[in-house]
Amino acid sequence: MNPELFDIPVENLHRDFGEDPWRLVVRGIDPELAGQDETLFSLANGYLGLRGNHEEGLPLGSHGTFINGLHETWRIRHAENAYGFAEHGQTIVNVPDMKTIRIYVDDERLNLESSEILDVQRILDLRAGTLTRTLLWLTPTGKRVRVETRRMVSFTSRHLATLEMRVTVLDADADLTLSSLVVNRQDLRRVHTERAATGMADPRKSEQLTERILDPGPARHEGGRSVLSYRVHDSGMTMGVGVDHDFDGGDENEWQTRVETSSDRVRHLFQGTARQGRTVRLVKTAAYHSSATAGPEELLDRCVHTLAKVAAEPPELRWERQRDFLAEFWERSDVQVEAEPGVQQAIRWNLFQLAQASARADGRGIAAKGLTGSGYSGHYFWDSEIYVLPFLTYTTPLWARNALRARERMLEQARRRAVTLNEDGALFPWRTINGEEASAYYAAGTAAYHINADVTYALARYVFATGDLEYLLSGACDVPVETARLWRSLGFWRTDRDGVRRFHIHGVTGPDEYTTVVNDNLFTNVMARFNLRVAAHMVRRLEQEAPEVYAELLDRLRLDPDEVVAWEEAADAMNVPYSEEMGIHPQDAHFLDREVWDLAATPPEQKPLLLHFHPLVIYRFQVLKQADVVLALLLASEEFTREEKRNDFEYYDALTTGDSTLSAVVQSIIAAEVGYPELAYRYFEHALRVDLDNLHRNSADGVHIASTGGVWMTLVQGFAGLRDAAGRQLSFDPRLPGHWDSLRFKLVWRGRRIAVELRRRSIAFEMVEGDTPVSVSVRGERFDVEPGQRREVLLADQGPNLGPFRGLSAGMLPREGDTGTLPPLYPDVPTVTTEIPTREYSEI
Repeated sequence: MNPELFDIPVENLHRDFGEDPWRLVVRGIDPELAGQDETLFSLANGYLGLRGNHEEGLPLGSHGTFINGLHETWRIRHAENAYGFAEHGQTIVNVPDMKTIRIYVDDERLNLESSEILDVQRILDLRAGTLTRTLLWLTPTGKRVRVETRRMVSFTSRHLATLEMRVTVLDADADLTLSSLVVNRQDLRRVHTERAATGMADPRKSEQLTERILDPGPARHEGGRSVLSYRVHDSGMTMGVGVDHDFDGGDENEWQTRVETSSDRVRHLFQGTARQGRTVRLVKTAAYHSSATAGPEELLDRCVHTLAKVAAEPPELRWERQRDFLAEFWERSDVQVEAEPGVQQAIRWNLFQLAQASARADGRGIAAKGLTGSGYSGHYFWDSEIYVLPFLTYTTPLWARNALRARERMLEQARRRAVTLNEDGALFPWRTINGEEASAYYAAGTAAYHINADVTYALARYVFATGDLEYLLSGACDVPVETARLWRSLGFWRTDRDGVRRFHIHGVTGPDEYTTVVNDNLFTNVMARFNLRVAAHMVRRLEQEAPEVYAELLDRLRLDPDEVVAWEEAADAMNVPYSEEMGIHPQDAHFLDREVWDLAATPPEQKPLLLHFHPLVIYRFQVLKQADVVLALLLASEEFTREEKRNDFEYYDALTTGDSTLSAVVQSIIAAEVGYPELAYRYFEHALRVDLDNLHRNSADGVHIASTGGVWMTLVQGFAGLRDAAGRQLSFDPRLPGHWDSLRFKLVWRGRRIAVELRRRSIAFEMVEGDTPVSVSVRGERFDVEPGQRREVLLADQGPNLGPFRGLSAGMLPREGDTGTLPPLYPDVPTVTTEIPTREYSEI
């Protein structure tokens, strides 16, 4: 393996997290890996998130505590403004941090950067939902001190976090002080916008605002409890944080307690004598609440209520509930493989991140980094609809429905945004927290109109998989209607040279952000066609099955039935680019006119391209940030032949940089389908370890949540070959990796839960919940799965195998022995090597 391709230190590749498939274990403290480890060990529940910082504080990495949706706004200062540009940015707020407990023994502070640490081990337990740590410290006076901690963010009480610390002086009595803090780090550490190592702003990071963000409100302090409130300066949102302390030092007469308060820092001190071998215990319980409408006083009351409720229960109950919640989650969601060491552990870590990002979002969005870091400013993108919602829909549909509700709540703002852009219907924001567009760069932001179709696609997939008509009846149908209206307004009719009248969509950006503002982007057109058809289908379904709701829909949205006919006509005539000469689908109308960027001639230090080349340089070439056409091959699978998929995959794979973590997932799935099993597995490996091995060098900013959802997709849609046949039935065309013995998982389909087991020579189905049969298709042959029965289908093979892919795919991390690059499939397409700007040029 050649780590220089991604400029990754050798020691960071395939890190060892122990052999337990249910726990990540790290020994020692490496300051160079602190930020990454704080991401990997983050705890969250979809509403509240705590980064995995050590309890003793200090810088080390990047401290963070986040509440989903709590954000600050700021006016975007465009160098040259224009009508309709986004006006206000939005940035997630780093709320006051409750994690820090400083330890002093004989007036010497435990300092993880300078103290003598004899041993330290951290464990993320994926079944218990806890982060534990055991540390042995040798003080300057020669005393050994054992420090044990465990923490959790509750799944059952979404406002609750708990931290327990146990301190034992092993060799002799000692003076001990525990200093428990609540710190407003957001305003105590104000810095300028972070910059990448190149000196250029990294759009993947969060804006670091220099003005005060959290304005202090009323506070309450009583005994071991402190409750603080704040108002976010410009957005006007409010939040409250309360902490309770339960201290046990043995003899109460030997301990003194006091509280020191200020607007940005509260400190509870516990001072006394720790007797040799006797454990001192401190349990710190925190409650976080936020609101867009309630005042600070009400937030104080909510925090007090949460703390009082927890205090009235047995202390261990919260930990038991956490384990019970996750036991149910894993029963529904676990994917089990018989594979090489480390794979099962990595799969479960990725699935655990999906629960942490969505379980208790409860109608809020799912941010690109979840609640594990401030990367991408805490924004919601199309990532969640395309890469996270499939997992939620097929394992825990309620969570999927809640996530879709977040988009519904943005519909009115989306309508206003469409008006701003002179269109009908609604246009959802490219990146947002509060529903307003926050992308200052319209070419790779607002122009990505496909966000509309992505939202509708996720909604339709949920409805097809669950049969949840009530969801449509409750108002969800407004989304496909309003998004379909935009496509009809945005597109136009033209009679082409062959005399055929087609529907075109111009001036858009597809998923590939290295090619912007183009005409007839294939992905956009294919997804718009789906959007138009599914909107017509859902309206007609309401007309047939719920005529009263249908009549109300027509009146509320002023919907003319002729509009529905117009949607279907536009969909049927949608222009889908295709090159007869090259036998592929061009990414857009003019994509093949551009020169080809030879990625082999681009040195590793100039990747990712977006940090080293002006956008106009990138836009002139055939080079992809992420798979664009290939993603369309997956989402609209039935609309492309096997030969078309193979040709498209082979052409675009060599042009794809892998600069986006969204890409490897899709490339894996289609590589498996068309017959490149080795390449499919290598892409899967890349997606599986994006954050565990910091392959994109920005894991310190938070988990790539879409990539974790993509891991589930590669397992279920790639290796098991699941497709949902346009909502009609589940179908499978398996591609089990050659060195795996089995793959097992469960799916929900219209109220029934089905266990699937794939082996080398068979695939078996068993209905574990439900009382009516379900129909599945295996390679075109239909089978009925009866309640309580196991249906096994024999397989002749694991799909086509075209042999090794010709050369090294551009976006892949190479292995030892890899040679060369993919030779041009089409020699008449010009390639660029010497014309690629040099590094010296990019630094001017």
